[in-house]
Amino acid sequence: MTTPRNPAPTVDILIELLDRPHRPLVLVERHYEPLGWAIPGGFVDYGETLAQAARREAQEETGLAVHLVSQFHTYSDPRRDLRQHTIATVFIATATGAPQAGDDAKNVGIFLPWEVSHPLCFDHSQILHDYLQFRYYGLRPQP
Repeated sequence: MTTPRNPAPTVDILIELLDRPHRPLVLVERHYEPLGWAIPGGFVDYGETLAQAARREAQEETGLAVHLVSQFHTYSDPRRDLRQHTIATVFIATATGAPQAGDDAKNVGIFLPWEVSHPLCFDHSQILHDYLQFRYYGLRPQP
């Protein structure tokens, strides 16, 4: 009998800083492979809800206590993370204060979403594009 292989659940958190002009987003520079900039997030722990995981990952990676505003979209392309098949539920959250890199984040940055000029890890460039379409035009990604 073979053991079933299932995708791993993850969360990503689009953190808008309320105490900055234009509500910029917090991104993290990854300390481990794949290297580069990414939306804060990570794996859901056993026994944890998606919302609990999102708040925990935001706190661990950015030092910010976030308020989850809404569940934005779920991304499930098997190629979104080349390490393994993951399913990411993305939340929009708000926070105030100065983010600090922690956990597996090498650095933290504050970016206006339309000024992010470098490609992001995983499928995070697509998520950012979808977020901009939603934030400025009210268009949600299609399933």
